[in-house]
Order: sequence, then C-alpha cells, then structure tokens
Amino acid sequence: MSVIGNTALDFTDDQAMILDVARGFCADRSPLERVRDLLESDLGYDPAVWGEMVGMGWPGMALPEAVGGSGLGVSVAVPVCEALGRSLLGGPLLATLLAGQLLLRASAGRDGSAVLAAIAAGAPATIALLDNADWGTEQIRCELGSDGVLRGVKQQVMEAAAAEWLVVVAQEQGEPVLAVVPAAAVAPAARRDHVLIDATRRAQTIDFSGVQVAGDAVLRGPDVARALRDVRLLGGLLLAAEAAGSAASCLDTTVEYLKTRTQFGKLIGSYQALKHPCVEILMALDATRSFVYHAATLVDDAPLDGDAEIACRMAKAQATETLKYAGDRAVQFHGGMGFTWECDAQLYVRRAQWVQQAFGDAQHHRKRLARLLLDR
Repeated sequence: MSVIGNTALDFTDDQAMILDVARGFCADRSPLERVRDLLESDLGYDPAVWGEMVGMGWPGMALPEAVGGSGLGVSVAVPVCEALGRSLLGGPLLATLLAGQLLLRASAGRDGSAVLAAIAAGAPATIALLDNADWGTEQIRCELGSDGVLRGVKQQVMEAAAAEWLVVVAQEQGEPVLAVVPAAAVAPAARRDHVLIDATRRAQTIDFSGVQVAGDAVLRGPDVARALRDVRLLGGLLLAAEAAGSAASCLDTTVEYLKTRTQFGKLIGSYQALKHPCVEILMALDATRSFVYHAATLVDDAPLDGDAEIACRMAKAQATETLKYAGDRAVQFHGGMGFTWECDAQLYVRRAQWVQQAFGDAQHHRKRLARLLLDR
C-alpha cells in the first residue's frame, strides 16, 4: 500500500477571501514598528486591535451559529493564522480559537454552552494544558477531587493574563476531564509570568490548587479524550499556518536587505551563495503552504480521522523546519547585526524557536508519522 494516502487539496473561495482580508488588516494594524512597540508591554498586544478582530467575528468564526459563531468550521482559521504570522501580530486569538474547539468537541455537539457563547462574543479564553515543560507529554497530573476542588499546577498557559476563561485539563479518578474556570477565580498570587523566547507572546504558570469548580462547569466522558487529541493536532496545524506566514515575511525581509546592501561595490544579493538559500526557503515555503492547506481540507467539526491526523502532523513538521531555516539564514545574511535586538531578523529566529516546540517539534511528529504511514 502506498504511504502517500490522501492528497486532497482544496483552497476554497471562503478561505481566499478571508486570507485577503486578514492580510490587509494585519499588515495595516501590525507593521514591524508597532510589533516592536508592543514587545515589552504587559499584554503584548493592542486591546483596540483585539476589539476590531472581535467586530469581524474572528473569535467565533469556527463555532456554530447556535452559540453566536459564524459556523464556517475550523478550516477558516487557517488563513487567518497565516496572516497573523506574516505580521507577527500577537494576542489571544490563537488561544481562544483552540479553547473554543476543545469545549465544542468535548461537549459532543451540545452547543448551548454559555462559555462558548461568551467566546464567540469576544471573551478571550485559553487552555491550561501542560503539567510540565514537555509539549510532547500527554500525562495529566492536575486532579479534580470529589469535592470539586482542583489540585495541581499548569505551565505555559498561553495568553493567560488576557483570558477571561481558563479551560483546565485535569483528571478525575484516572479519567481526563475539563474544568471551565473563570479567570477571577484564580488569585494573582497563583500566577507567575513566563519569559518566552518569542517576545510577541505571553504565558503564565498557574497554580490551580484550591480552586473550586462548579458541578456544571466540568465536562466528562469519552468525548473529552477525543477532543484533547484533536485539539493537540489542531494546535499544531494553526501554528503551522502561522509559521508559514512568518517564514514568508522573513523571506521578504531578507530579500529586501539583499537588494539594498552593498559590499565590495556589489549588491550582496548578486552572490549565488546568498541567492540559492533564498530559493530553498521559497521552495520550502511553497511545500509548507501545500501541507497546511491540505490539512485544512481534511479537518472539520467531526472527530479527526487518520488522514487528518497525518496531514496535521506533516504540516507542523514541515512548517517548523521551514521557519527555523528561514530565520537562521536571515540572521546570517544580515551579517554582524543580524542577531542584535535592533535587527528585525532576530524576531523570526525567536518565533521559530518557540513554534518548533509548541504542540510538538518536527521529531515528535515524524516519530508518530512513521507509525501512521508505515504500519498500515
């Protein structure tokens, strides 16, 4: 049997329109000068820009109309994330999209959730997923006791400072459950900010020990485990789309520099030693976008099947390597200033380092792809 499997690729009119609108919006609201202004701010993003995203319906675009969403499906989030990545635009959108998907998929189609309605209306949310620093582990240590009280610490909770809702992944009698916690229930003393290598992002370690969870705020049952699996894959896919956008912007920045910098009386862009790696980045970028939109073709609101899992893992592995290589070449081609804070090239290297770990690096996904492709 061929290891290639499903090769469907369908870039829809909706995706094309959304990508065009999102690119224009992000380019206008997030030029590199504005990105730099926000790097050392507390939130890391502009609340006014978030308000505009809410006005365009982005937080609820993948949620059903029954909760106030657009009902377009998760695949429409892919071009938006690509546009965010191209402009290095930070904020809680990615975390909110994933939290919404986790709640939607874990509720087995019961889409009357007040929290989902709040997310669709623009309330930022996030997932408290990791019990340690390893994105590859699926072990759950945080516990929900019979008294409804959480006990445990979660690390690298994305955009936790901005979130109004925290979806805590816990275990109850050995089974995974989701505890939906309002941000106000977590004391400031229980939060500790992370310093991330990607300065456009924010994350916290949160000690949930002692937080009381209401009985109707806990999702249980077999759908929870399936939803967690799917959201880990969707997280990889949306980050792959973002990485594709960042790699494209990185290539543009590098080429523009090569077209203006002279050395020994010649433009350095005229040297083959610099031309060829740029072509390699472009080819890798084309491959990345093909993988990303192939995966977007296969994912929907139903539980992800084997083909969708393969596609998501391929997209994340390819995108990780592409952005890492593009960022490395950008620093090298900018010469001695490439690694300095003043040079924009270092922004892409920082993003590449974070993206490569989040939701599993290339090696993590390729190990699982080997089983999926070669054992069938």
